[in-house]
Amino acid sequence: MDIIEKLEKQYTEELSQGREIPDFRAGDNIVVNVRIKEGSRERIQSFEGVCISRSGEGLNKNFTVRKISYGEGVERVFSLFSPLIESIKVIKKGKVRRSKLYYLRGRRGKSARIAERQDIHLKKSDKEKNEESADLTEVPEEESAKEE
Repeated sequence: MDIIEKLEKQYTEELSQGREIPDFRAGDNIVVNVRIKEGSRERIQSFEGVCISRSGEGLNKNFTVRKISYGEGVERVFSLFSPLIESIKVIKKGKVRRSKLYYLRGRRGKSARIAERQDIHLKKSDKEKNEESADLTEVPEEESAKEE
């Protein structure tokens, strides 16, 4: 690892400290809470839409979010480690086969919808957890008879 990579790693740890950055990719519906400064006041505004691209490396990681506002498409590019970003939350994971979804710019209505991704691995682990919890809650008949 050279000096620049070490410095970038150090800065990314400092900038992401105290903030949780979820794993998301193109096609996911996300909400980005952004700090807006108006005069002397500061408020938080949420920007909800579809992540259509991710780019960059290290400190320069960016992602683009697209939403439809009053019938007009609005895109906004955010820096992943920007101090203006309060939080990022994944609402729905999209099932897409591309890393850049620029084709959504020309689509409207049903053709612009993205199917929801169903992670099979997560479902299996949830089933295992449910089975384990069911095993723990079962009380042998002998012990329940002794209690009475």
